[in-house]
Amino acid sequence: MKRRALLGALAATPLLPGCAAPAASALSGSGDLGVVIERSRGALALVNTSRRELLAEIGGLGDLSHASVVYSRDGRYAYVFGRDGGLTKVDLLRLRIERRIVQSGNSIGGAISQDGKLVAAANYTPGGVRVFDADTLEMLADIPTTYGDGGQRAKVVGLEDAAGSRFAFSLFEAGEIWVADLSVPRAPKIQKFRNIGRQPYDALITLDGRYYLAGLFGEDGVAMLDLWHPERGVRRVLDSYGKGEQPLPVFKMPHLEGWAMAGHLAFLPAVGRHEVLVVDTITWREAGRIAVAGQPVFVMAQPDGRQIWVNFALPENDRVQVIDTETRQVVRTLSPGRAVLHMEFTARGEAVWISARDDNRVTIYDTATFERKAELAAEQPSGIFFTVRALRFGF
Repeated sequence: MKRRALLGALAATPLLPGCAAPAASALSGSGDLGVVIERSRGALALVNTSRRELLAEIGGLGDLSHASVVYSRDGRYAYVFGRDGGLTKVDLLRLRIERRIVQSGNSIGGAISQDGKLVAAANYTPGGVRVFDADTLEMLADIPTTYGDGGQRAKVVGLEDAAGSRFAFSLFEAGEIWVADLSVPRAPKIQKFRNIGRQPYDALITLDGRYYLAGLFGEDGVAMLDLWHPERGVRRVLDSYGKGEQPLPVFKMPHLEGWAMAGHLAFLPAVGRHEVLVVDTITWREAGRIAVAGQPVFVMAQPDGRQIWVNFALPENDRVQVIDTETRQVVRTLSPGRAVLHMEFTARGEAVWISARDDNRVTIYDTATFERKAELAAEQPSGIFFTVRALRFGF
């Protein structure tokens, strides 16, 4: 671990009888922190979101070429899911790895339960979901995603946390959605929803935790499950948005987790199209389309829902476009750097952090003025994850 700045006593130390209280300057909470994935060196860059500075690096996390992070309820611990199947629990206040395990051969993300007690990992190899104790990383459940005659396992995509110690996820090859109830962690109960559409590639859960939506790569449309009423089964929405049109070659799969909500409208990336889809979440029907510069990867809303920020696959991956949600028009095109991979808003949305992998930097913009406020050096940065995610479903 290499420290970039002297942090002092970041961790709050228990006050023993007779001891003086530590100086206020020596204390720091976790709510102002975040991490930037430095994929080439298998490290996290710890950042302070208010001071807009890098604090330290924590290395030894393995292959982070497709890494994601979830947080404990208090925002102190980051759980890092690496492409090599590594699951690493990192203490952000003590700047150290608490525990690291390699739980599969190929992992693409994970989730943490509503109560913060369970961490689940989504696996390509072997296909399935494994669930761990959040304190110790002891494995509590192994859920193989067998399908058909039972001799094959499907890759797991779109693993999301739901209310009541449940996790919802999709099976890519099988075209299924499963919901696992881990109320009794060592005896999970699985609901399986079959024939939901070809090749679900990613998924999201609405901010209230009610709807699980899986995007489909093998056909136009989205599969939607109402988690309040799973007995109603899976409903298809947006099943004709590309009807009669020839999709373009897809250079990078869109991501749905950072989906955008503004009022009763949702904004989603269209697969194989230079468009953002607008969905009315009351009727779950298409409410419009917005032409953009390229194939959207992330379509993300500011916390106040006023603007939508979009980044793109090759060859337009050096820019970001901003959409006004009232007019549904692109109001600004920005050039944060080469190979923009991810964006993250501060808790109340006054700033957005954008990673530019090939320029080895993170650029921070004021969301009201679009002014560049700061640039931070980072080695091949990809995902940016702030601790505010600890308080939200699906993040």
